[in-house]
Amino acid sequence: NSYLLHALIEVESQYRATAESPKGAMGLMQLMPALAAEYAVHDPFDPPSNIDAGTRHLRTLIDRYGIADALAAYNAGEGAVRRFDGIPPFPETYNYVNRIMDLVDANQSD
Repeated sequence: NSYLLHALIEVESQYRATAESPKGAMGLMQLMPALAAEYAVHDPFDPPSNIDAGTRHLRTLIDRYGIADALAAYNAGEGAVRRFDGIPPFPETYNYVNRIMDLVDANQSD
């Protein structure tokens, strides 16, 4: 839903289309280069392209894992979610999932 996408973008990039992480993630939804290539994103800093690819990827993860585990996979990678059979015990990932879910809850109650 749109609340989930808005919360993810807020946490990933604070709505900065030019955001770039030290690990190389780019744009609003912080696409890694391999993911951008997988979804044929030519300019990961272009908001519509970035959001389209990030949304399609998130949809795939949600279909595969459910919402909370999909968010964990978006943050820590699918391998970590499979290895730990759910949200991996990494403080960063745990906090990431909770921050997004808290934002979704807050926005839905407005």
